[in-house]
Amino acid sequence: MIIIGSDHAGVDLKNIIKKYLDNKKIEYKDVTDYIDQTGDDYPDVAKIITIGVLKDKRNFGIAICGTGIGISIACNKIKGIRAALCTNSNMAELARKHNNANILCLGARLDGMNDRLFVEEIVKAFLQHSFEGGRHVARLEKIVDLENTVIEGEV
Repeated sequence: MIIIGSDHAGVDLKNIIKKYLDNKKIEYKDVTDYIDQTGDDYPDVAKIITIGVLKDKRNFGIAICGTGIGISIACNKIKGIRAALCTNSNMAELARKHNNANILCLGARLDGMNDRLFVEEIVKAFLQHSFEGGRHVARLEKIVDLENTVIEGEV
């Protein structure tokens, strides 16, 4: 299942993606269907989406804010999440193949994000590809090591 959500800046883009998912008969849950005002914060949205993604390893997320930067940073604070900010379909494909990304992050205010076909190609690329494994496994293990690293002392 796709867990999708956005802050106020991403509502229109989220609705474009939901129509695409409906047309493709892809199951999703909009965890922020109540958001339509400026009083929300992308870290709260990130928390809700990451919880949904981590509940079932078959789940993927789509997280949207104004630039995609804030929500991707927030999502990646959660252990087990590999959120990728993608601005084109090639990035989305490689995020899945090489990084085993489990959340696609998008920026609603970025160039091209009001082009339905452009957005659909990004989502399609993310959802149709899977992790290649191989040489990428060792890299993901290093990322897990980073997640588990505690650094003490002053910087």
